[in-house]
Amino acid sequence: MCGIALVLSGGGRVVVAPSAAAAAAVAAVGIQPSDEGKGVTVDELKAALRRRGPDSLGCERLRVRADGTTLGSDGCDCGVGNGGDVGDTELCFIGATLPLRGAEPILQPMVGQSGNVLVYNGEIYGGVHVADDQNDTQSLLSSLESCCSCECHALVRDEACLCCGSVGKSVPQILSTIKGPWALIYWQAACLNSQKDSKTMWFGRDAFGRRSLLVHWPSPDDPRFILSSVSPPSFASNNSAPTVKVMESGEDNDFPESTNMSYWEELPCGIYSIQLKSLEKSGMCMKEACVSEVRRHDWINSSLDELIQWKRKSIVPTVDDLTSHQNSVGDYCLSQSFRNSTEADKNAAYKVLIALRESVMLRTNLNRLFQDDLNKLKDDELAPIAILFSGGLDSMILAALLDQCLDSKWTIDLLNVSFDGQLAPDRISALAGLKELQRISPIRRWRLVEIDTVLTNLKGESEHVMSLIYPSNTYMDLNIGIALWLAAGGDGWVDGSICNMQDGCRYKYKSTSRVLLVGSGADEQCAGYGRHRTKYRLGGWVLLDEEMRLDVQRIWKRNMGRDDRCISDHGKEARFPFLDENVIKTLLEIPLWDIAKLDEPVGKGDKKILREVANLLGLKEAALQPKRAIQFGSRIARESNRKNFGSNRAANQASAGSVEIHQRAR
Repeated sequence: MCGIALVLSGGGRVVVAPSAAAAAAVAAVGIQPSDEGKGVTVDELKAALRRRGPDSLGCERLRVRADGTTLGSDGCDCGVGNGGDVGDTELCFIGATLPLRGAEPILQPMVGQSGNVLVYNGEIYGGVHVADDQNDTQSLLSSLESCCSCECHALVRDEACLCCGSVGKSVPQILSTIKGPWALIYWQAACLNSQKDSKTMWFGRDAFGRRSLLVHWPSPDDPRFILSSVSPPSFASNNSAPTVKVMESGEDNDFPESTNMSYWEELPCGIYSIQLKSLEKSGMCMKEACVSEVRRHDWINSSLDELIQWKRKSIVPTVDDLTSHQNSVGDYCLSQSFRNSTEADKNAAYKVLIALRESVMLRTNLNRLFQDDLNKLKDDELAPIAILFSGGLDSMILAALLDQCLDSKWTIDLLNVSFDGQLAPDRISALAGLKELQRISPIRRWRLVEIDTVLTNLKGESEHVMSLIYPSNTYMDLNIGIALWLAAGGDGWVDGSICNMQDGCRYKYKSTSRVLLVGSGADEQCAGYGRHRTKYRLGGWVLLDEEMRLDVQRIWKRNMGRDDRCISDHGKEARFPFLDENVIKTLLEIPLWDIAKLDEPVGKGDKKILREVANLLGLKEAALQPKRAIQFGSRIARESNRKNFGSNRAANQASAGSVEIHQRAR
């Protein structure tokens, strides 16, 4: 996990705009040479990013002169907007790291042999080769440095460049092959092989937005172009306040035409570039400012395109499908399924189980660097992986799979947050879930960390979380953000009598796990929300499929950026096994009527496929658990309504549609 940022200062020469229409609007206001002005400072960005990457902080500053030459500087002295000649463009890259992969810790930004600069926040689970002793960022930079720098190559899917004949891939081709979550900023100064000049800024995030990246578009108050993993607290708190805002279901995901919205926006998923080498010739210049339009590139991977479009082949069952369909999952045990995969693979639940298990395995491999960190811990702290744990269906499946993938010598921390002590629904289900996990895997040390608090004691924390969820600003977002932030912190109590630890005593404990497994994406893909049942009742299988597709395609904006920022603020890395590319592909290959059967009661027909997976894992009680969102299961929503509106009823009257907000966003 890393925190990354870029500050691009025009120096009277360059202003970046998201579209042609916005470029015209920006040029019309006559933006002048930039300094930090009324916007966020570089020091504030560093402080915010350092919380995500506590192990190291690095900066790299470049100045692109009007004559095309590039000058570099050492260290973290990123005085954007200070010094330099009129007409210079200044680039300040910031990287804060939490290294978990590779043989040795690496520092960011990373600078290549050709002067290319990369700041990368993500994990590579396929598509780009990563050697056992290498860090993901090292491997990716090596691949990107071999990319052709011709502009035409970035626009086509051909392997060979039509311009220079290079057989190296383009930057979009490389990024389209990555399997796993990522966000990056890459300065392509030149191609390593040809040394051909490029001066192109690339940036973007993966197709499902699993890593946060915010963008500030230039404005009269702050004409710099800025990218950052997170907004600094002091700045976000002055630009946001919780509101009850109903999002339209048909909302467009493209860039807004107006740059006059909030200071920060979630960068839509995709690959983007800004050309700096040809601004003198092609920039839209007005009042000493040249406006450069951002170019959005297509994904160049047919398999990824299919996942993004999220099209299922089998949506509406025939009469024969429904009458011949039999649930034979219970006829096989888990060990038999792996010994006799030919027969078992005919069953949809086994296919999902195998895909999920591989996903968890990829995300929990303890390589050399991770092992070295663990050796510094005491025996009672040896819990390398933790789970955000409600005791519900999704987190129980992840816990059981992690038990299969992780050496039995390690403890697994189960992080559970409650705003109503032992009475919160999620605490009750977590205690029941602990017993079931102890039953199916008695040799594992399971540690349930009970994180208890009351909302009235969290004024300072609430203001901090408000900056993390920004630019999201609803009470629903804040409630979810606080619950996630507290759970990820892992600071609570352990009851040794039920966890078989510390001679049965209750003791204070703070989890040191740096990797957290989170169940995001399960409800969207498996019809877990109440609105899915409503859509099915109103329009059958077709309307249900459309609603599920909409959920998956907007998860980057509604959930993932917010959740990533809240969890990573503790210097921990969230990993999302249900959003693995192969898991998504596997679920799409299964007929919709095998995914969910919404004619059946709640707790049975919703997420039917995952309930069958839970049964395969021996989780008989978890397979019957109803869906509960974290804000309701932890009871923070109830406490928030009482605090802000006086009661749940008053909250519902004052914010008609607040429940609908939850249903749409989660």
